[in-house]
Amino acid sequence: MQILEVNDLRKVYTTRFGGQQVEALRCVTFSVAQGEYVAVMGESGSGKTTLLNILAALDRPTSGQVLLEGRDIGAVKEAEMAAFRRDHLGFVFQDFNLLDTFTLEDNIYLPLVLAGKKYPEMQRLLQPLAHELGIESLLKKYPYEVSGGQKQRAAMARAMITHPRILLADEPTGALDSKSTDELLALFTRLHQEGQTILMVTHSVKAASHAGRVLFLKDGQVFHQLVRADESDSGFYQRISDALTALTAGGDAR
Repeated sequence: MQILEVNDLRKVYTTRFGGQQVEALRCVTFSVAQGEYVAVMGESGSGKTTLLNILAALDRPTSGQVLLEGRDIGAVKEAEMAAFRRDHLGFVFQDFNLLDTFTLEDNIYLPLVLAGKKYPEMQRLLQPLAHELGIESLLKKYPYEVSGGQKQRAAMARAMITHPRILLADEPTGALDSKSTDELLALFTRLHQEGQTILMVTHSVKAASHAGRVLFLKDGQVFHQLVRADESDSGFYQRISDALTALTAGGDAR
């Protein structure tokens, strides 16, 4: 079952000064199956961020469609958009996006508060999640009192507490040290094994090597893709690295 379908997506921006048109995405078509773990890679300016913003319903395409479980995201009314994102999508950002004046617990509860959930239900939803993520002892702390890896775990809890249909991650390891990166990638793998659908935008070959499929963007198009064979993370890492080298050099990634 395809949970996400992207059909002939195009995005054109008009520059503020001069009124020139810049085509950030063109003819982008791909799908993500239920329970799949997909990474999106590409050089700066390849269209990764634009694509993620459209998938997250934070921006609208110039043309084309994004279907989430068959529903056209572009047809969702503006007044309903915040609730749609909250009910269907989970977000993990590079810079965590936690509120410093809220405890980690209150940060995690935020989407549930906005959805009108009662405190006992919020507690019931958080307890198993906090245990799985190893943050039970940190819930009463503030973001400035914990490490980057612990902040990202809290951000993961906030993203997962609504049981999203798809988890969107934007450079989730970008602000982490190597130990925290390894721990977070292991967590993503575990969530995927439990059936969570994940789409991750990343510059990191290491992060991408944990996915089952990697899409490469170049000049606003899906230029190439790799699918994990029966191989280790290190074997897939090498294939991804080789493909990136070929793409950067302008050659054939295959």
